[in-house]
Amino acid sequence: MMTLDRNTAITVITAGAFATIAFDAFGQAISPLFGFAKLAPVGLAGASLKAIFGANPAGAAHLLHFVTGLVFYAVGWFAIARPLQRAILPNLHWALTAVAYGVALWVFALYVMAHLVTGNAPFLGFTGITWVALWGHIVYALVAAWIMEARGAVLTFNRTATA
Repeated sequence: MMTLDRNTAITVITAGAFATIAFDAFGQAISPLFGFAKLAPVGLAGASLKAIFGANPAGAAHLLHFVTGLVFYAVGWFAIARPLQRAILPNLHWALTAVAYGVALWVFALYVMAHLVTGNAPFLGFTGITWVALWGHIVYALVAAWIMEARGAVLTFNRTATA
């Protein structure tokens, strides 16, 4: 049985919030400020909603983008990436795992969602936005992981004896 206390849940959501802020700040402000592409995660979220459900109601794409960053990607680190790394390579530094997780998020966003779901070119044709998205997802993962590591958020499993 998995145990998750209130403080850990708050830590995971907080990590997701700060990581989403970092992702958006990097992809929509810092990158264009230095002459690189500007990310459009809400556009991708809207195209995904349209492809899956046939509609993109007002505000739904923004909500999907924020819930994905706030909850789903953060829970992915906490419940899948970090426990898997601890089981397979327990001495590997969490930051290296976070970089790999960021790359996995990038593949999910730009290949699975942008290509397989919405029909765009794989990895959006390897244009400028592709590389900003790669770094943005790595930034996201590093920020989320750093906060969870600093706060000691660890997923534990309790095994109960059965008679």
